This record gives sequence, structure tokens and C-alpha cells, in this order.
Amino acid sequence: MRSRVAVINLQSNPTEITVRAPAKINLILRILDRRPDGFHNLWSIMQTVALEDEVQIRLCPGRQGIYLSCDAGQLAADQSNLVYRAAAAVVERARLSIGLEIELRKRIPMGAGLGGGSSDAAATIIGLNRLLRLGWSSLEMADVGQSLGSDVPFFLFAPSAFVAGRGETVRPVVVEGLRWVVLANPGFGVNTKWAYQELAANRTGVRPLSSVQYELDRQSRVSWAQLIAAAENDFEAPVFAAHGKLREIKQSLQAQGAEIALLSGSGATVFGVFADEAVARLAQSKLAGDPLMTVFVAPTCSGALLV
Repeated sequence: MRSRVAVINLQSNPTEITVRAPAKINLILRILDRRPDGFHNLWSIMQTVALEDEVQIRLCPGRQGIYLSCDAGQLAADQSNLVYRAAAAVVERARLSIGLEIELRKRIPMGAGLGGGSSDAAATIIGLNRLLRLGWSSLEMADVGQSLGSDVPFFLFAPSAFVAGRGETVRPVVVEGLRWVVLANPGFGVNTKWAYQELAANRTGVRPLSSVQYELDRQSRVSWAQLIAAAENDFEAPVFAAHGKLREIKQSLQAQGAEIALLSGSGATVFGVFADEAVARLAQSKLAGDPLMTVFVAPTCSGALLV
């Protein structure tokens, strides 16, 4: 028998919470075999960086429903938004009848390979789990997030993790040491479905993980030296072939001393990893002269999504 809908006691609970939602980069992204469901298996090491959106959630006494606002006019603040969908999924799973006001403040570029929408969804799940005192584990929250997007589970185990399958298999890893990351967004997007199609059409077979990558997959702590030796992104060949500008950005970051310079996800953001903040900011200044480009510098994160 289904349990009746629960109503939150607002007298005993806090009524507002804010969660920061960081961007992610793929330090390694391998696209492997095609699955029976038509999707590809992937293998990646993801790392969060301190370029962050904010998700503010308020409980609304005397109201029911989800009311979302967003400071990015180009992003719909309706039921198609991942934040709205995440909140609805939590409310449904918890069998609650409540009113929520959610304010999304965007800083991460959209459709940029930085996982902004997925991070916002994960932040919403984390925020509601704490605000409503649901007591869900990271695995339980990831189960909710998995249906929303392939990158959502990662953010529930951030700041660093191995990610496999469609994104549902996440194993946290410690990346030793701080780095500064230059994120260069060219002002246009790359369609993920197109990138997968181009990759499949233009490669003769699936290349297995390298011996260095296999060795990494067995570890719980990894160094930047190991990551530098193993860093690659399978999407670069097809995406760079169509968008030469992105190859130029990568080459510029390498010329400025980046330890790693890669496309993130399927793009279009290209990132460079630097050991020194001053060198990273110099690289930023070299790229910032392009009026179409937005360039950020942010440190790698060392903790989970924070309130």
C-alpha cells in the first residue's frame, strides 16, 4: 500500500539553504564500446574546479509546488530545467507535499562541456537532502541523479572521481595537490550527439585503455605527474577537425606552459592546468584579447559541494 504524502514540519527545520555548484573538467575522457542501449561506455577522471553556480532553496509555508527563477535569461526556468527536474524527483521520491522557491545563479557557461546543468541538479539534490533532513546517502542521491543526466552522479562524489559506464559508475579518487585551471570558452557550443556521431563515423575501432590508464584505474590516490602522462580526450580529433579555433586555443595554452591542455567533455571549452597561479593568469590574459571568448581562472576543488 502506498504511504500517504508527508508534510514537512517547518517549525523544527531551517527554511533556507544555499549550495555551490562547481564546474568539472575531464582530465581523461575515453569513449569506448557501444552499449546494447545505443549509448557508449566511457572512462574518465573528472575534477571539479571553483567556477561555481549557486542554488538557493527556500521552503514556502502555505504553498505547494516548485517555483524556479534564474538570472540567465537564455536558460528556461520551467519544468525542462535540470534544477526543477531534480527538485521534482526528490519531492516525488520522498513523497512530500511542500512549496519550494529555488533561485539559480549562473556563472558556468552553458553547453560548454563543463557540466554546469548537471552540477546544478546535484546541488539541488544535496540541498534538499539537508534542508528536508532526508538522510539519504550519496548512493541514494546518485540514484535520483542518474535519471537526470550522465554527469549528475559524479558531482555527488566530487571533487575527483573515476567515472565509467554511462556515468553511473563513480569511484572517488584523491588527486594530490592543488592546480590552477584556465577555462577558455570560445563563445559557441558543440552538440554532444553530433560529437558522438562524428567520433563513431571517423574511427576504425575502439582503442583500449593505455597501460598508464589501467594502472590509474586501480588506485585510490593519483598524482598530477600520473595524470599528465595519461591525459587525453577522444573527442578532440572530430571536434578539432570541425572547429580549428579550439585546436588553436589548446596550442596557445600549451605554449604558455600548461601541464595539461584538453577539450573538456565534448566541448567547446578548452582548459589548461597550471602549477602556478601567476602563470595561469598570464595565460588567461593572452587569450582574453579575443572579444568572443570568455576566459576564467579557478583552482581545483578539494572538497564536496559545499553549503
